[in-house]
Amino acid sequence: MAHNYPIMESKVHASRSPKATQGACPRQFASAARLFSKTGFAAIRSTRVGVIGLGGVGSWAAEALARSGVAAITLVDMDHIAESNLNRQVQALHSTLGVAKGDALRDRILDIAPDCGVCVVDNFLTAENASSILPQSDFWIDATDDLSAKRSMILWMRDQRRLSDLVVSGGAGGKTDPTRVSLMDLAEAAHDPLLSSLRYDLRKNYAFPRRGKMKLQVVSTNQPMQRSDDCDPAARLACAGYGSLVTVTAVMGLIAVSAVLSRITR
Repeated sequence: MAHNYPIMESKVHASRSPKATQGACPRQFASAARLFSKTGFAAIRSTRVGVIGLGGVGSWAAEALARSGVAAITLVDMDHIAESNLNRQVQALHSTLGVAKGDALRDRILDIAPDCGVCVVDNFLTAENASSILPQSDFWIDATDDLSAKRSMILWMRDQRRLSDLVVSGGAGGKTDPTRVSLMDLAEAAHDPLLSSLRYDLRKNYAFPRRGKMKLQVVSTNQPMQRSDDCDPAARLACAGYGSLVTVTAVMGLIAVSAVLSRITR
């Protein structure tokens, strides 16, 4: 299952390499392992999964990967924890204010799963560095709110014929009902301005199909956006413009991880 890509060392802070995943299942993952075949769980243990964007969606995705037994995780972000992150990001605590998001999340993951090989890439993904960052993992969860980063990820994965190894998160800002979050094709997303802009861009400029499925998995919600009286839709961050709830962002991250685990064990 694993592609065995080399790990880029520039701007990277890596924990020690994960111990061999052969043999008996660690006791802490025994409950998760019972839900998969022996071969399937071995695949989970031997696959590296990356998360790009460690905010309200990505941070919960990263923790879920670690708790599910994924033994190698790549974390990509160069932002630092701010007080405004406390309402929705799993690594955001008063004790971690000002700490790099990737470093704080790595420390949390290693406290959950000390043998996990965590690689932190202290950078934002761009068109220029996509070909250096994306080969590092077998599967990726895109949890960014930046259209350019999403486009760069998707185009690189398409060029490598690996679109099925990517799960893209939509916008969580302005959403309050986690029961309406689901996994779907990008063509089916509704009431999601971020994914709507992405879909338009890919169809108009990059030859993605205008009809039918686009063969790109996304996590989104069809709930119409809720705007507060002081909402500024022009704000760069979707959550900053519309407000956000951990009950929605966390569910989006968990559904993304569920999609990846399903793909790994298929």
